[in-house]
Amino acid sequence: MRLRRKMMIGARGLSMVFTPFYLPLVGLLALFTLSYLSLLPFSYKCMVMAIVYLFTILMPTLLIYLFRRLMGWSLHDLGKREHRLIPYAISIVCYYICVRVMGNMHFPHFMGSIVMVALIIQMLCAIINIWWKISTHTTAIGGVAGALFAFANIFSFNPLFWVCLVTLLAGVLGTSRMILRMHSLSQVVVGYLLGCVTGTLILVV
Repeated sequence: MRLRRKMMIGARGLSMVFTPFYLPLVGLLALFTLSYLSLLPFSYKCMVMAIVYLFTILMPTLLIYLFRRLMGWSLHDLGKREHRLIPYAISIVCYYICVRVMGNMHFPHFMGSIVMVALIIQMLCAIINIWWKISTHTTAIGGVAGALFAFANIFSFNPLFWVCLVTLLAGVLGTSRMILRMHSLSQVVVGYLLGCVTGTLILVV
């Protein structure tokens, strides 16, 4: 019983830390580390990260929390397929605003493309959710893996270490979602593959 409780606590912790909203921020960190954009001034990179954090993490998290409190739902209630439409809509609007802001501020193309990947992934998950509940957690981390493949092709570096790390994390995260009984194995796997393919295609094309 104690082991099961510890597993549940660990699974909840991983789900909260590796929320789907982290995808654009992680993508930017990879871009600032593995590409020529690492030469940009530190203050400029901090400004970009702050703007992306505001629109892709802080705003959607706060608005979805307020919506959940307004509806009187628990986190488990919010995870039900029929209750996920409004949270998807909130995140899509926030991501779209972020893309427009970055465009208006003339940020480099690759920066905006990362947020665009996250936006399209959110839209695909929202559409699929009409018929079937897909894991947005593993879709997001699949998007990170796809971005790594794309960056490796564009900037000619060996992504093996990073891909192995992300794949391991995806396995742990997917297992956590199943422990919490939020998703089945198929929902976790399909989510990861969808994110990986979407992230690769959008950034390469």
